[in-house]
This record gives sequence, structure tokens and C-alpha cells, in this order.
Amino acid sequence: MDIMSYVLIAIIVLVAIFVKMALVIIPQSETKIIERLGRYYATLKPGINIIIPFIDRAKAIVTMQHGRYVYTNTIDLREQVFDFARQNVITKDNIQMEINALLYFQIMDPFKAVYEINNLPNAIEKLTQTTLRNIIGELELDQTLTSRDTINTKLRAVLDEATDKWGVKVNRVELQDIIPPSSVLQAMEKQMQAERNKRATILTSEGQKQAAILQSEGEKTSTINRAEAAKQQEILHAEGEAQARIRKAEAEAIAIEKITEAVGKSTNPANYLLAQKYIQMMEQLAANDQTKTVYLPFEATNMLGSIAGIKELFNEK
Repeated sequence: MDIMSYVLIAIIVLVAIFVKMALVIIPQSETKIIERLGRYYATLKPGINIIIPFIDRAKAIVTMQHGRYVYTNTIDLREQVFDFARQNVITKDNIQMEINALLYFQIMDPFKAVYEINNLPNAIEKLTQTTLRNIIGELELDQTLTSRDTINTKLRAVLDEATDKWGVKVNRVELQDIIPPSSVLQAMEKQMQAERNKRATILTSEGQKQAAILQSEGEKTSTINRAEAAKQQEILHAEGEAQARIRKAEAEAIAIEKITEAVGKSTNPANYLLAQKYIQMMEQLAANDQTKTVYLPFEATNMLGSIAGIKELFNEK
């Protein structure tokens, strides 16, 4: 081969290399900042872009990969997550604890992210740590442990406002771990145990109280029921006695009426009944007495009156 052939091959190779360097393919959700002769020229869009080799070059930017800072000329426009190391913070009541946070952010303006800040990840990390110390310093320990959502909201608002001039939007901040000192943890455990014991005692007392109330209510109801039963029994007994007396009185009235009809109007029915009762009494006394005792009335006039009545009765018969 002659010299012209080598020259032609060299030219073709150089043209291929030049074309390859001039054509820049940008994936979706990524971009590059192009400087021409040291000055900002363009922000490349996804797809095929043409630049001038050796004159145009991509601006490098610092990113965090696998926990360390690296330089790259490709800017990722997707949401990124920074997991910051634990840091010591002090609460309002002078309790020192360790907190680490997760930060979700997204580069919205690549130009500002490259030219407004030198080391974007480091700046965001330092700003997050400082802001977190300020927020925790305004809260007591109990508030810090129970107000994660409030802390996350305040932290995100402050960071989003501060990073806006860097072309960054902070979407979300999450406190991952809040670790108080071991002495505080032991005290909290004792307090929780005391609270649990207190609640158990209260529940037991409430149960005993309710049981006593129910028992007293039951005894009260039982006593009322017994009293009502006794009352009804007495009422029924009294009504029974009243009915019996009424029946007896009605029977005696009927008997007197029958006797009156039997003995006639000339004889007093009262004398007849009195004589009959007197005879029955004397028969009972004589039957029960074995000494042959003679019984006479206490008043002779009464006896004579009774004998007269009996005589009158026999004479009429």
C-alpha cells in the first residue's frame, strides 16, 4: 500500500473518532452541562446531542455513591436518597441523643446545582445536620420521641427553602433512629413498667368496684323481692282471714236465721244459742274431769236465768 492509502485510512479513523466524540447520547432522566471554552454553553436533553470535540466539554459535578463523594459529568434528575450518619443532638432539657435521617431530594435545575454550590451532597448533609440540631434543641425529650411527624415536616420545610437556590427540591425527610442514652432508656423502661402497673391496679380496682356495685344491687333487689313477697303473703293471709271471718259470720247469720225459723217468734234465738253453748261447755268440762266435780255458775242469777231459758225452751218443744 502506498502512502495515500495510509493517509486515507488515518483520515477515516480520525473522522470516526471525531463523530463519536461529537455525538453524545443522553439517557432519560439524565443530563449534562456543556461548557464551551470554559463558559456555560448548554444543558443537554435526553436523546442525541451534537457537541464540538476538544472545544465543548461536560462539567463535572460531585455526587454521593456508596457512602463516598465521587465526581461525574452526568447529572441524575431522578429522586435521590441520602442516608446520613448518626449525629449527636441535645434536647431542650439537656438530654444528649443520637439521630440519623433519610433525605429524599431531586435536582430540578441542573445549572444551579452545578454553578451555585461546589459540593451539593456535602452542603445538603451539613445543612440537614444543622437544621436538625436547631429543631431538636427546641423540644424536650418526650416531645422528640413522640413528635416525629412534626420534626419531619419542619425539617423538610426548612431544607426545601434553603436548597431552592441550589436548584434542588427536598421531597421528604424521615427520622430513622432516635437513640437516647442508656440511662434514659432504663429510666423510661422503669416509667413504662410503673405506668403498666398503675393501669393494672386501676383496672383491678375498677373491676372490684363494679363487682361490689353489682353484688349490692343484687342484694338490694333480692331484699326488695323478699319484702314484696312477704308483703303479698301477709296481704293474702289477711285477705284469707277476712274472707274466712266473713264466711263464718255469714254462716252464723244463716244458722241464726234457721234457728229463728225453727223455734218460732215466741222464743228468743239468743237464749237458745246461749243455752246450747252452755250445755256444750258443761259437757266438755265433765268429760275432761275425772273427780266428779259439780260446776255451778259464778253468779246464781245468771244460772237461774239460763235454767229459765232452758226450761222455756223445753216447755215450748
